[in-house]
This record gives sequence, C-alpha cells and structure tokens, in this order.
Amino acid sequence: WAQKKGWKVEVIDRLDGEVAGIKSITYQFDGPFAYGYAKAEIGVHRLVRISPFDANKRRHTSFASVDVIPLIEEEIDIDIKPEELRVDTFRSSGAGGQHVNTTDSAVRITHLSTKIVVSCQKERSQQQNRHTCMQMLKAKLYEMEMQKKREKVQSFSKEKMKIEWGSQIRSYVFQPYTLVKDTRTKVETGNIEAVMDGELDLFVEGFLKQYGGSV
Repeated sequence: WAQKKGWKVEVIDRLDGEVAGIKSITYQFDGPFAYGYAKAEIGVHRLVRISPFDANKRRHTSFASVDVIPLIEEEIDIDIKPEELRVDTFRSSGAGGQHVNTTDSAVRITHLSTKIVVSCQKERSQQQNRHTCMQMLKAKLYEMEMQKKREKVQSFSKEKMKIEWGSQIRSYVFQPYTLVKDTRTKVETGNIEAVMDGELDLFVEGFLKQYGGSV
C-alpha cells in the first residue's frame, strides 16, 4: 500500500515467528501525509482462512494489532532523562534467525516509567540504531501526550484493544466466502486479493470521511 503511493518504506525492526511468518515488524513510511492516511489502520485486524499448517484443512482465525505513530522531528523538545532509560544491545538477526552482524549493533531501549520499548537493528552501527530508537521513543512519548489532550478519544492506555474476536476494526475472510469489511465504517469489498495486495484506499478514505481529524 505504501509503495503504491510512492512512499519510502524502511524496515526498522523485525522478529520472525517461531515456525513461520512474522511475529512483529516495525516500518517507517516517508511520504506526503503518511501519518494522516496510515492512522486509519490503527487497531486489531482479523483474518479467517484455511490454515496451510493444518493437515485437516480447517478454518483458522488470526489477529494482528497495528499501531501508527508520527515521526517526531529533532527540533521538538521532549525531555528524556538518561536515568529513565534501560539500553540493551544484541546481535542483529536476519531471516531464519541468522546473525547478520558479528557485533552487538542492534539496540533495544526501555523507557522505565512508561514501560515503552523500542528496538532497531537496520543499521550496522550501534550508534545509528540507538539514534533511530531515540527517535521512535520520542514519537511514542509525544503521541502519549497528544492523546491526553484529545477530548473525543480515550486515553492512550484505554485505546489499546484486546487482540481477540469482537475487538477488530476490520475482518478479512477467505473462507467460506471472500469479504473484507471494516466494522467502523461498514465499508466492504469482495475483492480480498486486491486488498491483500495493498489496495487499502477504499477503507482509508472511508475512515477519513467518517472520522476526519477527530482521531
């Protein structure tokens, strides 16, 4: 979706699943109004399909939680005291868990008072990865403060929905029929393959028309 818009897309951090797939991943989008569009995807996404790992070909339901935060420019002053941070370093790993660097260049930073954790392993330099982590941490702290000031939305801690049935913002159903439906706007389409290939504008535009700048 982001690439179709011509945005620059970078993988900041990735953790592969134990058996297959991706357990968690962090992207950075760079493009006009990227946050304004991408915030429409915040929430829990539900997938219903025939699992390729089930020999009995039964339907399985999976969930993925998506969060979107704006990248904070350097000149915005957010006070982060060194004593509020725990910094861990580790070796960067690629697909399949293989180490892509022989030094502990990857960085994970924990903000102790808020329990926010950010990590980065895209650069070969520990200093560069730490710089990216601090940018992400500032962005998350800034977003927390902005959330407190918004009158029409819940606080940051309450906004996080449980990753389970009933809390999804959108469902993607492959079996026994094909349908993608947004539970917030009621926008839907049967062309699930196009949606999985990045055709999200139908849902993003529906969200922005209904909610606009209220979130």
